[in-house]
Amino acid sequence: MTDPQRWSVPPALDGERIDRVISLVSGLARSRVDEMISSGAVSVGGRVLTHRSRKVREGETVAVSAGIGADLTQDRSLAAGEAAADLPLAGLDDSDLEVLHADDEVIVVEKPAGLVVHPGAGNAAGTLVQALCRRFPDLSALEGPGGDGRPGIVHRLDKGTSGLLVVARTDRALRSLVGQFSSRTVTRRYQALVRGLLESDAGMIDAPLGRSPRDPTRFSVRAGGREARTRYEVIGRYGGATECTHLALTLETGRTHQIRVHVSAIGHPVVGDARYGGRSGPFKSLLRPERVFLHAGTLGFDHPASNLRMEFSSPLPADLSDVLAGLSGVAGSLS
Repeated sequence: MTDPQRWSVPPALDGERIDRVISLVSGLARSRVDEMISSGAVSVGGRVLTHRSRKVREGETVAVSAGIGADLTQDRSLAAGEAAADLPLAGLDDSDLEVLHADDEVIVVEKPAGLVVHPGAGNAAGTLVQALCRRFPDLSALEGPGGDGRPGIVHRLDKGTSGLLVVARTDRALRSLVGQFSSRTVTRRYQALVRGLLESDAGMIDAPLGRSPRDPTRFSVRAGGREARTRYEVIGRYGGATECTHLALTLETGRTHQIRVHVSAIGHPVVGDARYGGRSGPFKSLLRPERVFLHAGTLGFDHPASNLRMEFSSPLPADLSDVLAGLSGVAGSLS
């Protein structure tokens, strides 16, 4: 028996089952992982596990002592940020990435819908990070804010969301951008299509967010949650069988799923968002599966070296524009 191999659970794997975590990090088949757990070869926080369904939390220490040292370290880039560029792209060509700006400090890229930002549970390959590391090899040596396998990543977009991301390329840029996000000086504006007709032309959703007690992968408005504020303005309203409202939204805070949860909480979920109520009835066929009508169209920040303000914009992708065109052609805008 070899000495146990240990690592801390990264944020990307928070809330995942222990068998899935070990399989993802080690590359071993789930059947082999189940055997290891049943034999007492796996412990979390110093306690030996015998149940594969046990969910882990960020920061917990996982130890595996089953003679799989080579296998376990092979893909530890998922947890420690090593050699992200060596992982397969699963069909994604880094030349397909639309890079709007790149200099010695930062990269601004437009993420297409369907692309995951960084490796995590169920997404070991084919991520934005791996594509960027291939095009910009120096990025592989840079850790994310938590040293958690997300080189240069200071914010993210959900898989089904498209739009603009800024990625740090140096330690200086990383510190600067983390500070700007923390102090809320980064400009982030989105476009969304939501179900139903909002009566107010503009407003603020000010409601704290926290993890759902029933499902740790979901968030909800909760007393005692983290403060969260989203401003919105109505761009257009559409009637007919698919009554909906086209919104411009500005984040004043940056919580996970913030826009999706906020608009759902006021009864107007994002069209296409199955998790928060926006993909049912006549809305089910408007977008392809897992695509939500949410686009990060404006991004502004101070350049880490020059301190000059930089702002980038991205128009609605064709699939979202086509949805609006179809609504306009059938029912017409009510605004």
